[in-house]
Amino acid sequence: MDRFDADMRTVRILVTVLTACAGLAIPLPANADQAEWGINGRFTATSNGEWARTNDRYQNESSIRQVWTISTQCSYPTECTGTVDSDWGWTAPIYQKSGVWYVKRTVDGWEPCPDGTKSPGMQVYRFSRTTPGGDMGDPAATTLVGEDQTTGVSGACGISKPLFIQMPFKLAPA
Repeated sequence: MDRFDADMRTVRILVTVLTACAGLAIPLPANADQAEWGINGRFTATSNGEWARTNDRYQNESSIRQVWTISTQCSYPTECTGTVDSDWGWTAPIYQKSGVWYVKRTVDGWEPCPDGTKSPGMQVYRFSRTTPGGDMGDPAATTLVGEDQTTGVSGACGISKPLFIQMPFKLAPA
């Protein structure tokens, strides 16, 4: 490697470092509001049991409608955390990762067993913004859609295969 190539390599490295540092110093656009990045307020949360799948087999389940009060704080448009309070009496954390929102909670006594006992389930709501036309990820959309999945404990009720129920989910302003 001659001196010219070594100097050019140094210049390229310096330009790369300066570009990266300059990117960190660029302020957000004036119209970017952290409150707009999150989900805040009262929403109707609907899990559609008519299209439920139980252990990957379509099976009609009860539809569920709740009112959620959501409070989130965001440090970046795709980095948000907060809390969901349901009118069904539970509270759970909510977070956003890569434009998809997640709410995870344990449901005590979710799976009834033949002997009269009940086993818990892990419920995961996963949803993102969508337009009426079905386009995903539109930041101006007020409706969010996705799925509500609940998984039982393997070995519950003496069965080694866990119960798994998945339903379409919709979150709309109340």
